[in-house]
Amino acid sequence: MSIVLASASPRRRELMQMLGVRDLVILPAVGEEKAGRALPPDELVKALAAHKAREVAEKCEKDDIIVAADTIVWHDGQVYGKPHTEADARRMLRGLSGDTHAVYTGVCVLRGGQELLAAERSAVRFRTLTDAEIAAYIATGEPMDKAGAYGIQGRGSLFVEGIEGDFFNVVGLPLCRLGLMLKELGVTLL
Repeated sequence: MSIVLASASPRRRELMQMLGVRDLVILPAVGEEKAGRALPPDELVKALAAHKAREVAEKCEKDDIIVAADTIVWHDGQVYGKPHTEADARRMLRGLSGDTHAVYTGVCVLRGGQELLAAERSAVRFRTLTDAEIAAYIATGEPMDKAGAYGIQGRGSLFVEGIEGDFFNVVGLPLCRLGLMLKELGVTLL
């Protein structure tokens, strides 16, 4: 039995390794992310995570445990995914500046015929950002592969005044929730 992480995210890999997961296999989902964008944010991330897990499960052994996750930033009724351009990143960061937004991560854990789905929500409050700070941050390249155009575990931390909820959820994998889901399937990490 292996634990298969259905993600190419280096942050998720680091978090799984931090937990001491042995026999970790990285097998990213490659299919198009499919889910109705009209879904509420908690249902959207669960649907996206389930889609990834099911795709990867088809390539795994029956007793493998598949872990998939999808993270979005939700602000003013809009999904802030990964920015496609620097202008898109600038728009997102300006929108988050001086305001509170929600970060949702959907987690799907599959083992054999069992599927567990959950969504975690954290609230993140940004301080007010100047255009110069936004431009300097975008120039680092850090925002370009992160939901909401920032990484709380990197230089984006300079913008965060406060957080309510699971910090690791904002990084991209709610570890407490994941631990409980794995425990439900008979896998303990301690």
